[in-house]
Amino acid sequence: MSSESSGTGTSPRTPRPGAQKSSGAVTKKGDRGAKDKTASNLPPVGEEESKNPEEYQCTGVLETDFAELCTRSGYTDFPKVVTRPRAQQGSVPSASTSEKPVQDDQRLSASCSQNSMESKYVFFRPTIQVELEQEDSKAVKEIYIRGWKVEDRILGIFSKCLPSLSQLQAINLWKVGLTDKTLTTFIALLPLCSSTLRKVSLEGNPIPEQSFNKLMGLDSTIVHLSLRNNNINDHGAYLLGQALSTLHNSNRTLVSLNLAFNHIGDVGAGHIADGLRLNRSLLWLSLAHNRIQDKGALKLAEVLRPFELTHREVVERRRLLLVKGTQERSRSPSSSRYGDSKADREKSQALGISNATLVDKPEKIQSLKAPKSLGKKKEKAGEVVKKEEKLGSGQSPTQGTPKKEDATKAGKGKVTIPEQKMSKGKATKIGAKEKRSILLESEQLVVEATEMVNPLLEPVEHRDGKVFLPGNKILLHLNLLRNQITEVGLEGFLTAVQYQVQVSKSRTSPKAPLGLLWLSLAKNCFDPQCPTHIMIQELMLPRDPVKAKARDEEATAT
Repeated sequence: MSSESSGTGTSPRTPRPGAQKSSGAVTKKGDRGAKDKTASNLPPVGEEESKNPEEYQCTGVLETDFAELCTRSGYTDFPKVVTRPRAQQGSVPSASTSEKPVQDDQRLSASCSQNSMESKYVFFRPTIQVELEQEDSKAVKEIYIRGWKVEDRILGIFSKCLPSLSQLQAINLWKVGLTDKTLTTFIALLPLCSSTLRKVSLEGNPIPEQSFNKLMGLDSTIVHLSLRNNNINDHGAYLLGQALSTLHNSNRTLVSLNLAFNHIGDVGAGHIADGLRLNRSLLWLSLAHNRIQDKGALKLAEVLRPFELTHREVVERRRLLLVKGTQERSRSPSSSRYGDSKADREKSQALGISNATLVDKPEKIQSLKAPKSLGKKKEKAGEVVKKEEKLGSGQSPTQGTPKKEDATKAGKGKVTIPEQKMSKGKATKIGAKEKRSILLESEQLVVEATEMVNPLLEPVEHRDGKVFLPGNKILLHLNLLRNQITEVGLEGFLTAVQYQVQVSKSRTSPKAPLGLLWLSLAKNCFDPQCPTHIMIQELMLPRDPVKAKARDEEATAT
């Protein structure tokens, strides 16, 4: 029985290995089929996509595009795109949470120890923090990269995914280990970004070449630039001053420049002041926490009041006036040369008014003209038309053909001839002679008629054989906190502030520049209660727009 039982016991067990083998064979076939399917689907396309990231079309979602481009480029351990954490308001603990038993705290601490360790390591992992638009949760507004080195590989991926961000406004790089090479690569990708990109912040990135001036080129569109804590010395300040303005060109897009926490001394402050001489776009400048002493402070204060032009600047100013005169002369038609009489040209030269200012400033021109001169010029305009009609069939073929065309033009609109004559007269005047009173009047009209004028063409003042240009009245904010300025430097700023206040009080147009509105000289090497500093504060206090608004709110509240 035992043998039968054993036989019967073994008989049902015998097919089990076979069944296992058959099931194993089935599973192997299923695995092979699955492998064949995945192999048929993935290899060719996947390999080509990983080798050709240029074929990827960015969607405008930075998190998706950046991850996909990194994967296709063979970059496995890449930084993640996360939303920038915002400061939360401090919450007051309630009584129920404060009365938790000690046993619960011990139990939670044991369970959360591993999570806390992981969170600490996650905090130190490289990330790309982004700030999103409130209306569109996927539109990136600002990018923050902090505390990890940005290499060429990351910048190459940025050059492909950043142009698709249509709402990008700012890029902030803090301690990312920039070099002169990576800085050049970063500057090259800025024009590829959206036109909404206006703010760039590179802080904590000392570069031995001091080549931050590349960010302020003539083709740059950066409006706000922050270069704090980059160990910028006097040589770097010289390069930045040259980028602000030179004798022949000037930066016209940069509005604010932050150079705080650097190593700029008196020489560097002088270079920055030289850049402010002919720059008429910078509104906000911070040189706080540097090494500026009295010499550098006096250089900066000199730019805020009328300063003497150098010999090269005087020569360049005369050249610009000649170029301007020849351009206006070339725009006037050839018929005005024959139609103008010498007396009429002298009268138009005395007025010194261009054709454009005749249209833009009718009231000022009427005050300069006399009624009789208007009548004479109308009569002479008719005489010119008659002369041109008579000379229509001129004796020489070279003179006859253009005068027929001018006669037909004059027949259609005869009123334009006096304006053309006057513009021609002004061009002749500026190109030949330079009478100061007439030139000042014409320059004032040109400055009011045009939006951007070369500062060397502004009205000047002649004293003792020297030419003085009005000080920089475009700069509104100047921060010199925590430098090494004494009362000697304060005297220069007091003179500059007095001039700025006087100019702002004599403003005749609401579009005229306001002048300096905010000046910070605190924490320097002088007593805050010294008379000079108190006078500066009394002059600047009514000009501070923030404090003026606070006073108005208090007045309305009371």
